[in-house]
Formats: sequence, structure tokens, C-alpha cells
Amino acid sequence: MDIEMEALKKNKTWELVSLLEGKKPIGCKWADGSIDRYKARLVAKDFTHTYGIDYLETFAPVAKMNIVQVILSLTTNYGWELQQFDVKNAFLHRELEEEIYMEVPLGYEVAANFACKLKKALYGLKQSP
Repeated sequence: MDIEMEALKKNKTWELVSLLEGKKPIGCKWADGSIDRYKARLVAKDFTHTYGIDYLETFAPVAKMNIVQVILSLTTNYGWELQQFDVKNAFLHRELEEEIYMEVPLGYEVAANFACKLKKALYGLKQSP
């Protein structure tokens, strides 16, 4: 959890603010890792948001299979070297347009009546890729 929290801080995913009257923060929880690599993720409990009010659209940025096939074909045809890479914490790089408040995560000590105003996407949000 410490590594994930450091990545969130480094990326400036949120800012701590005094919770305004009438604003209800969404919850969050730690989702603990997998067997092959132990890691933790902080995920937003975004099931309380309403389409048209809290967000306008959802989509996943995934390449279409025919595009992948064209790239593989060109790579083979021209003898290019094919490489891949992993963007760590990729979800956390998208800046948010909407105003979203989240409860302060467990293990993050702050004064009462504070919340995290999300500046960037977080796992579990409708706005996350």
C-alpha cells in the first residue's frame, strides 16, 4: 500500500480540502494484490454516480483487432522490430473535468471533515480509462 500511496502522491491525484456543505464524497477501499506480484490499489467506489449528472460518457481506450493486425503485418513486411512497454499507474494520468470528492483513504491521517478532491482519474471511477 505504501508504494501505491507514493504513486498517488507523486502524481498529485488529489488535494485535501475541507468538505463543502452539501457535497457527498464517494467511498474508497484498498484492493489487495495478486499471487504473482503482491500489490495494492486504491479504488474509488463510483457506483453512486449518476449518468448525465456526475459523468457524461464511459469508454475503454482499446485498439481494434484489425489495427493490431495491420501493425503486425507492417512489422513483418518491413522487418521492423516490435516492442511493448508498460505504463505504471496508467489510469492515474488522466485529468478529471468533473468535480469529484472522495473519502480520505484508510491509513491517511487528516483532521475531521476533510475529503480528497480528485484532480486525476482513479481506479474504479467511470471516468477512468
